[in-house]
Amino acid sequence: MQSLAVINQKGGVGKTTTAVNLSAALAASGQRVGLVDLDPQAHATLHLGLGRQQELPNTYDLLVGNSALAGVWQSVESNLWVAPSHIDLAAAEVELAGVVGRELILRDALNDPAGGGPELDYLIMDCPPSLGILTINALSAVADVLLPLQPHYLALHGLSKLLQTIELVRRRLNDRLRLVGVVLCLYDSATRLAAEVSADVAAFLDHGPDQEIAWREARLLATRIRRNIRLAEAPSFEQSIFQYAPQSAGAEDYQALAAEVMAMYGASRLSADLAA
Repeated sequence: MQSLAVINQKGGVGKTTTAVNLSAALAASGQRVGLVDLDPQAHATLHLGLGRQQELPNTYDLLVGNSALAGVWQSVESNLWVAPSHIDLAAAEVELAGVVGRELILRDALNDPAGGGPELDYLIMDCPPSLGILTINALSAVADVLLPLQPHYLALHGLSKLLQTIELVRRRLNDRLRLVGVVLCLYDSATRLAAEVSADVAAFLDHGPDQEIAWREARLLATRIRRNIRLAEAPSFEQSIFQYAPQSAGAEDYQALAAEVMAMYGASRLSADLAA
């Protein structure tokens, strides 16, 4: 199983849109995908039509020990399951403040053989726009990080802080953690700024290979998620872009991103298997 956290502490950069539609695209490609919503705003949950079912067990119940993982998963499409969020998750940071090992609760829940649930090919986590205990739990539980980034200079401002957090978690909690890539969202190829920021990100990541850091293998993904009104409309219809507007540019871009992600994992896992 490949495990991937989609994170950015800045809101409005396409993080949840990417987590939802990448999950849906992978599922449509025949992969068995689990999407974990760790954002108290529950936007991924709402996006896929589970927001009205407030009585469902959710990720808050999972973190505080009220429910096992098997009881949280909800099937929303063929090959796609969601562990929904709830506003109660906002209280989890306070409730877990005195709990020993609070950073590893999600990892332990996912690794519990008695937890049950579907057998997955991909586990994707939609993290909150912050670097608190919920995001740390996600980073401690996954192997890889995908960073959605809007091609604006202000969006680059917090990049170094985010990379520092990833590196800190790698050193202290999860030595397999790595940033695998940056995907540019809300992209407008007609603007000079988008091209300049793209070049800056690529140049920045090129400095990583010679260093023993969590992002030394990261790269700027070739897929660009273009600005597309259909992507903004889809959540209000509680559908992924592939259900709402399958012929749109947004659907085309996320299908391309899923293909790039699958190719990236196929190559890296094959290399790892050969090395073993």
